[in-house]
Amino acid sequence: MGSYFSAERFINVFPKIIACLSVNFHIVFWSMLLGTILAIFVAVLRLKEIPVVKQILSVYISFMRGTPLLVQMMIAFYGIPLVLGELFMGLFGINLNRIEPAVFVEIAIILNEGAFLGEIFRGAITSVPAIQTEAGYSIGMTGAQTFFRIVLLQAFKVALPHYGVDFVGVFQNTSLVFTLGVVDVLGKAKTLGAATGHTLEGYIAATIIYISFSLLLKGSFLLVEKRLIGGRAYVV
Repeated sequence: MGSYFSAERFINVFPKIIACLSVNFHIVFWSMLLGTILAIFVAVLRLKEIPVVKQILSVYISFMRGTPLLVQMMIAFYGIPLVLGELFMGLFGINLNRIEPAVFVEIAIILNEGAFLGEIFRGAITSVPAIQTEAGYSIGMTGAQTFFRIVLLQAFKVALPHYGVDFVGVFQNTSLVFTLGVVDVLGKAKTLGAATGHTLEGYIAATIIYISFSLLLKGSFLLVEKRLIGGRAYVV
């Protein structure tokens, strides 16, 4: 096995590969932050059942949930500059063809999470008893205050297990971004393998990194979930 795998080569490439983990975390952070905000809006609009908006959101959710994330990344990467390139150049002087590929990856994941998390949040919001909303109104809260201070907090607690699984899934899905030229963990492993002619060490290093941080994220969400369940109920 020595000709295929070398501990020395592994020790050499591992620091170079893990140094690119910041790229993955950057994508995950912004994608989940903005994706969560988008998902809340999607969930609320879905619950209001505004006729035209309802149909648009149904098409949007069906598309996002029915197509692979990689396809959505490709559409964002090639489609956005093609469709909006002249508009952005004329209004803002921005050449979309020169924007980092990671930005288009984040746009694709944000839209994807808006659809998936939107359905999760919608189910969680409907699980909150109506009496909670009535209690908010009874003490003089507005509709917005009742939603954000009572309903949404309880809904997020219900959605947290699914949210944690989805968060880990997004981290693992960042392994797709190297196909668009983003030098992340897997992209660096592939680049080093092509440069040295030895790919196994780099891919093993990437595997260890993905497994380790996936378990770390999963454990963190389980700890938060345990504390919320074991803690006191939300107090307005």
